[in-house]
Amino acid sequence: MDSFKAIVVKEQGEEVVYGVEQVGEAQLSEGNVTIKVAYSSINYKDMLAVQKKGGVIRNYPMIPGIDLSGTVVESEDSRFQKGQEVIVTGFEMGMSHTGGFAEYARVPADWVVALPEGLSLRDAMVFGTAGFTAALSILALEKNGMDPEQNPRILVTGSTGGVGSIAVQMLDKIGYRNITALVRKDHQVDVSKTLGAHSVIFPDDLGELKKPLNKEKFDYVLDTVGGDVTSVLIPQLSYGGSISTCGMAAGIELKATVLPFILRGVNLLGIDSVNVPIDKRPAIWEKMAKDWNIAGTTLVDEISLEEVPGTIEAIKNGQHLGRTIIKC
Repeated sequence: MDSFKAIVVKEQGEEVVYGVEQVGEAQLSEGNVTIKVAYSSINYKDMLAVQKKGGVIRNYPMIPGIDLSGTVVESEDSRFQKGQEVIVTGFEMGMSHTGGFAEYARVPADWVVALPEGLSLRDAMVFGTAGFTAALSILALEKNGMDPEQNPRILVTGSTGGVGSIAVQMLDKIGYRNITALVRKDHQVDVSKTLGAHSVIFPDDLGELKKPLNKEKFDYVLDTVGGDVTSVLIPQLSYGGSISTCGMAAGIELKATVLPFILRGVNLLGIDSVNVPIDKRPAIWEKMAKDWNIAGTTLVDEISLEEVPGTIEAIKNGQHLGRTIIKC
């Protein structure tokens, strides 16, 4: 394998810097499957990865990128053959193991999922980690009673971000008809409605966290931001309702009492997309490839590796909408 392009994150004195470099195979982490990367995607976690004390990258230098789709060029594992199209998301990729922001990647076979029929390599990263997380969130809520036949009141927070924008579209495609989107800025209102939200509210509409129990406004909440947003929503869940949470853009602290849990029987559902067992992943990707496939309508931009810093800054400054994929 000749040298190839990758984004490399380094420590430089007291700072963390990153940019596109020419690297070689020796700079890839160990693994038994080598992949020619077609696409990766940019997630909130990738933005944190290139920040000083971002809490994502464990050692430097590192190639970031927590997901990828591509074609196997070499495999020491019989489950995967040269020329096979595959997906990798999560595990240690882009953290302690070189990731998807490169033209080639090398990973353990136990991290690899075969691309399901119905998805292209591009579609797979339109979903990417964000779509995988959105699907996990919906599955968790449905396991706890959410059903389109009951027309539940659903709120999606961070509704124009990566996870939230896909979640709104998936919910609409499934058949939910009472979806409220939480947005922070006026220009996000029309975006959310285009994605499938039926109504839109702003953080000020939620009120303040003053009482351990508030008026029951929502049956289910798909929360992508965490912090005070999660805290103020738990007391507003209806009896037996559930809130899934998968993000921390609004903070990591949770302010709550036990009253909503013991007086209303509500459920707080933690969503982790990183360490989902590999044997459970193909079924989730099959669902996204078929019944929940909204890849063709998703709000998405396609960029090159050289254009990554601009998108990283947009995410950091809260100006990013939808999904951004990288053609490697």
